[in-house]
Amino acid sequence: MDPEYSRRYRDLYERHWWWRAREHVIVDILRRHQPPGGWQRILDVGCGDGLFFDRLEEFGEVEGVEPARGLVSDTPGRRERIHIGPFDAQYQPGHQFRLILMLDVLEHLDDPSGALRHAVSLLDADGTLVATVPAFRALWTHHDDLNEHRIRYTKRTLTELLTASGLRINRLQYFFYWTFPVKLAQRVAESIVRRRPAPASVPPGPINAALYALSRLEHTLLAPLRLPFGSSLLVVARRAC
Repeated sequence: MDPEYSRRYRDLYERHWWWRAREHVIVDILRRHQPPGGWQRILDVGCGDGLFFDRLEEFGEVEGVEPARGLVSDTPGRRERIHIGPFDAQYQPGHQFRLILMLDVLEHLDDPSGALRHAVSLLDADGTLVATVPAFRALWTHHDDLNEHRIRYTKRTLTELLTASGLRINRLQYFFYWTFPVKLAQRVAESIVRRRPAPASVPPGPINAALYALSRLEHTLLAPLRLPFGSSLLVVARRAC
């Protein structure tokens, strides 16, 4: 992971419009799909410093896995719930989870299928996986390079990956619709004007607030339409058996 990104991670998560809007989408999805009795035990894979834990505690007991030690602080109440290390067969918490989150994780992995199969092994019989990934190779920009992405997915490629890993899809949809043409234009611009990539930063206050409001409004009005494009892709899946 880019060292500059690691230093800015907390500020981006807490203030950047994209992170704030994505959290809103995920919380909405968790409320809509919450089973009787709640989610109970939750695992957040790629949790960073556990900054999503406070919201997730609305739904159950939360713990996480984070491979990048530099993202994890010694904050009491969170640090002891975060396992630092890769999410593979060596991670054996000794219990199952009713909900596993993999939010913008799979695109970083050399073996996403192996990680998904391990997630399936840790799910309760009626457990659910919620994941988000960046969408469409055509939207590849310097941001993907800086964040060491391996791939951007489509509905077809993500479906193939999930079903091969032992999951049955309940919901699959693109989101961040308005950023699709923006990122497409950015890719074209990057192919014409060669500039040194710069790490993400929080836009000025009024712009940041406006983009957040636009993203919230878009989710409210357009999510039910399941449009066939977007810069991100969200899936809700369960164990196939």
